[in-house]
Amino acid sequence: MKRERCRNIGEGFTLIEALIASVLIGLGVAALFISFKAGTQVNASSRELTQAVFVAQEIREWTLKLPFTDPDEGDQGNPPGPDGADPQVWVDDLDDLMDVVYSPPRGGDGYAIYGMDEWSQHITLTWRDPENLGQTLTPGASDVVRVHVDITRNARTIMNTSWIVTGKEQP
Repeated sequence: MKRERCRNIGEGFTLIEALIASVLIGLGVAALFISFKAGTQVNASSRELTQAVFVAQEIREWTLKLPFTDPDEGDQGNPPGPDGADPQVWVDDLDDLMDVVYSPPRGGDGYAIYGMDEWSQHITLTWRDPENLGQTLTPGASDVVRVHVDITRNARTIMNTSWIVTGKEQP
């Protein structure tokens, strides 16, 4: 009779061990699913940031190609800023991009990048003192401009960046 009792106790431990092993394996599988989900989210964020960098670089290329002063003699007396509708469609010099939002964003040639309708670029220009780039001047008071771009997707800021553009000497 004592032997039967020991055998039953031994069988009970085997069942508990199997239950514990099942719980541990379940926790491991759950941890794997959580790590896969986190990896997928990181990949999606990285892809979104890469697209934002591309869109910002396109604006940078465009601003570096634009003339610093308006080539249209009829517009040369106008104060700095967009010369047309909102958003600025016709851009013939750098100051036409002052406080402009493009959605879809514009490429390095100034044309809309199609297929990116949920993206936008908000461009801000500030004129800077050439001797002290931290000091902001009134628009048009200097030949040094800080271009700042906020890149958003679905109204959520993905990145922002800035660079300096200087007036180029005319030949």
